[in-house]
Amino acid sequence: MAKDSFLVGLIGSGIGPSLSPALHEREADRQGLRYLYRLIDIDVLGVPPEAVGDLLRAARDLGFDGLNITHPCKQLVIGHLDALAPQAEALGAVNTVVFDEDGRATGHNTDVTGFAASFARGLPDAPLERVVQLGAGGAGAAVAHATLTLGAGRVTVVDAVPERAAALAASLNRHFGDGRAAGAGPDRLPELLGGADGIVHATPTGMAAHPGLPLPAGLLHPGLWVAEVVYRPLETELLRTARALGCATLDGGGMAVFQAVDAFRLFTGREPDAVRMLADITDLAGALGAPR
Repeated sequence: MAKDSFLVGLIGSGIGPSLSPALHEREADRQGLRYLYRLIDIDVLGVPPEAVGDLLRAARDLGFDGLNITHPCKQLVIGHLDALAPQAEALGAVNTVVFDEDGRATGHNTDVTGFAASFARGLPDAPLERVVQLGAGGAGAAVAHATLTLGAGRVTVVDAVPERAAALAASLNRHFGDGRAAGAGPDRLPELLGGADGIVHATPTGMAAHPGLPLPAGLLHPGLWVAEVVYRPLETELLRTARALGCATLDGGGMAVFQAVDAFRLFTGREPDAVRMLADITDLAGALGAPR
């Protein structure tokens, strides 16, 4: 008989406002599954990020079927896994772990596939020859991989720490080929955006706890499309400003949903309804308001 009861969780820091439990549990309820999604917050537990291996083993021993992993544990968890899916191996980061019947832990990355699916759905005709990405952190690495996978000609990663942007660009070039990515500091934004097709925003700016714009508003122009990773609120100041200028825009809700869709499928072997979950994110984010 097909399994109909699942225990999953999320390991990370400051994850109390996460919408992942509600997204997963709502869809499971509609499918008639018993599905418990638990938060394992290292801040609440008072343990460092390096404890992710102990938490992983404890979850496995307690009968968890899988785990989502978020900041700051996406890289640290890799050393405690038995196997990596190709996407996670290429990225060097894991946001989903699945335990098999023998307790073997395999790491996946559904942030990459989640952003790619959201972009393909929300901006299907967007030109991708020259893309500027703001942010070279964990989310930035995932969306840069996704953007290049979608066929972007060149992604220039801009970060307040230019060395971090350069390191991500070097990694992208090793994976996708020389010349597909470059790193830059914020001082080059006026030059870069003048000739860009679009912007991918992958920093915390715009979240409820970090309001504001991640770049000067005067650098935006109607020829740009703008894709956001932040999803609480769904309409950030960046999206509101860009839309007022006539830019095509994509909010962060789609990435949040499609990464959850992929994780739900990995955990359960069942096909979730992405359309219903997109309605859920609008409802949940509107009712509450901060990050995954």
